[in-house]
Amino acid sequence: MSSRRPPVMAENEKLSKGAIIKLSAYCRKYMAVIILALILACAGAIFNVMGPDKLSDMTNIIVEGIMTGIDMGEFENIAFFLLTIYILGFVFNYIQGFIMSTVTQRVSRSLRSDISDKINRLPLKYFDSTSFGNVLSRVTNDVDMIAQTLNNSLSTFVISATTFLGALIMMFYTNWIMALSAIISTIFGFSIMMIIMKKSQKHFVAQQRELGSINGHIEEIYSGHNVVKAYNDEERAEKQFNDINDRLYESAWKSQFLSGMMMPLMGFIGNFGYVVVCVIGAVLTHKEIIEFGTIVAFMIYIRLFTNPLSQMAQVATNMQSASAAAGRVFEFLEERELDDESHKTVRLEPADTRGDVEFKNVAFGYDKSRIIIHDFSVKTKAGQKIAIVGPTGAGKTTIVNLLMRFYDVNSGEIRIDGISTKDITRENVHELFCMVLQDTWLFEGTIKENIIYSKEGVREEQVVEACKAVGLHHFIKSLPDGYDTILNDKANLSAGQKQLITIARAMIDNAPLLILDEATSSVDTRTEILIQEAMDKLTVGKTSFVIAHRLSTIKNADLILVMKDGDIIETGNHEELLSKKGFYADLYMSQFAQ
Repeated sequence: MSSRRPPVMAENEKLSKGAIIKLSAYCRKYMAVIILALILACAGAIFNVMGPDKLSDMTNIIVEGIMTGIDMGEFENIAFFLLTIYILGFVFNYIQGFIMSTVTQRVSRSLRSDISDKINRLPLKYFDSTSFGNVLSRVTNDVDMIAQTLNNSLSTFVISATTFLGALIMMFYTNWIMALSAIISTIFGFSIMMIIMKKSQKHFVAQQRELGSINGHIEEIYSGHNVVKAYNDEERAEKQFNDINDRLYESAWKSQFLSGMMMPLMGFIGNFGYVVVCVIGAVLTHKEIIEFGTIVAFMIYIRLFTNPLSQMAQVATNMQSASAAAGRVFEFLEERELDDESHKTVRLEPADTRGDVEFKNVAFGYDKSRIIIHDFSVKTKAGQKIAIVGPTGAGKTTIVNLLMRFYDVNSGEIRIDGISTKDITRENVHELFCMVLQDTWLFEGTIKENIIYSKEGVREEQVVEACKAVGLHHFIKSLPDGYDTILNDKANLSAGQKQLITIARAMIDNAPLLILDEATSSVDTRTEILIQEAMDKLTVGKTSFVIAHRLSTIKNADLILVMKDGDIIETGNHEELLSKKGFYADLYMSQFAQ
């Protein structure tokens, strides 16, 4: 279980700075339809702003008609005009809503796809310092936050801004005295809103960061739940969770509290504006400067003027969250990738590869300041079984990682059939190997699908033959659905049975080179013997690299490399190494001496 944390280098500024600009650039191909949607939103808002002026005329007709009779013809014309512009406003807003919903879902789908592709292009060392839960949080929480903001906030902001400006123009057009009264009553609230927005930004960034941290912690703790239980570490794990949860609570509380203050504040300013308009309007009406309908119009204009401020305040709040989320997403998308290898034309075909492997003066360290493989050199011939043994931390698994080009060597080179692995693509290197790791990996699907994973054209007979070779066929046939049994959380398989499935998978992948990293560590002694016999058949004609702590499994190896502290200290077969009475002999005797 790890307590890794992503690097935090002035993260608040890094995540926010330019995030919206990057998001805008990312949405460039949808910009035309987004602009169309925003134009429609503007048009709908303009139609709504035109309404109060006509309602003022209707009010004046009614007031005058009380004494002389209502002009129904003029009244009906104004009513029809209002109905028309309000219907058009609804239609335009519906269309822009449909467009924005479509665009935002496509953008979020594209972001998720890009993140998924990015994961495949990242070097493994990135995941050495970043928790998986933090990466998953960017795919889910952060992308969803961006989608919600694009869908709801962008068009809302345009509508609000258009309504705000339209109401402002119409108020001055109607009566400048009442317009100034309405504006002055809202300036104070708007100023406070801007201060709150500035103060709350850092809390929104912290909220998104801590949300990623808590996802990473939960993923680690519950994936290793049995280990936590076995070591009675629940209290420490819970304390760590509570620490992160408290930080998330604090940042979320502050951000939501500050943003929540905006709506009540703007509501108060709006109500205060109604009072101001009524008082000023009553005075002006009494002096016969304006008509009663103007007061009615201004009552609506106040709502059209203050509500957009509230909506823009809420949009600003959402944009702060989206800015933090977009910063995290684009920070991940801009991480350094594996080198582009599209220019490489050299290729080794698995069917034509002999399997000669040479390590030549290889030096490597996961951290370049701390080299763990110093000067590794060895030549192996095609078809040989090479065992790599040594104490924990000697560099055995690292050699395999370098052989598969999961990591690139710092210096030196690795050659397959005389061709440096640097000259061929990683995908080509992986095609040359079948691999069984100490940690089993099975996905939700049938047993057959797990065995033929990533391999096409595999016949049923080949699957059965591989399972018989590892002693798994009888167990599978005892299952109700046989090879079509679904492997999921309900499938009760032992660790050894899971390992046998992965070994059968390696048998199906008929590659010229084979890697076995502690492949029999999870099986009992009897099963180990059966697997060893199957492996002897599997390794015929293949160059095999076997990492084993159980030295009994590599007694028949053609070449045994004994490693210590990143160097080869002894080489030879089993009998030769025992006769030297060196480090290998000590290891062997410590396991089998009576």
